[in-house]
Amino acid sequence: MEFLIVAIAVIIIFIYNSIIDTKSILGQVNPFLRKFMEKDYEFLLRVKYKDKDLDVNALFSRRIRDGVLITMVVIFMLAITGYLTYMYALLAFVAGFVVFKSGYTKLKNYYKARLHYMDSMLPYYLKSLEILVQHYTVPVALSRSIDTAPEIFRPGLRTLVAKIDEGDSTIQPYIDFANEYPVRDSMRMMRLLYRLGLGSQEDKHEQIMMFSRTVSSLQNKAREQKYKDRLESMEKRTMMMLFVTGGGVILVLFLSMTIMMGI
Repeated sequence: MEFLIVAIAVIIIFIYNSIIDTKSILGQVNPFLRKFMEKDYEFLLRVKYKDKDLDVNALFSRRIRDGVLITMVVIFMLAITGYLTYMYALLAFVAGFVVFKSGYTKLKNYYKARLHYMDSMLPYYLKSLEILVQHYTVPVALSRSIDTAPEIFRPGLRTLVAKIDEGDSTIQPYIDFANEYPVRDSMRMMRLLYRLGLGSQEDKHEQIMMFSRTVSSLQNKAREQKYKDRLESMEKRTMMMLFVTGGGVILVLFLSMTIMMGI
């Protein structure tokens, strides 16, 4: 047991001080480790860090290193305190796995939060765009809307306008924008916007009315979702308060019974 404690402590110290080259070791077993990489891990990294240079393998190897290190630290602490049994050793590996998965979970939560935010903001952006389209052509309206658009849409709008200015009169720039922001009805709205840009002046009023009705429908859905989210948040807070209160009452009763039995 003493040898195990010393060995684990030495390995942890060597890893912490970079005496052991974990990158080299992980690099050698990288083909095997990639089998544990989640299918959408690279996609989620691209979404979060966008155009930044990414070494996906290095980031994944860092997750594995952190998981292994936490497992070794927990085993070391259990060995010191004398609680190193098979059950506790299993818990150490579970702790390491949780740390390993935490990097992916954070990316997943970031992506979900981003989609939710885009989904809630898109109808309001389209409403402001609807007003501009009544006075300008669609490309000009898109260009003028960039400065007042939600921050999250501005990079995609700049790319969309740039492609149109370069002479791309196809629907592809609109499709690319919808793919970059894959929220509810984004594809349908971009198709409507493209057709609105192709329509003649005689048909423009009717197309704008159709576009306006669709945007109003999306706004109603966004309001309903916002109300639903608020109710769910209140329900979660209420349940949390009930659990905390119930747990506190049970603890007080337990302590009271313990004191009475002691007396």
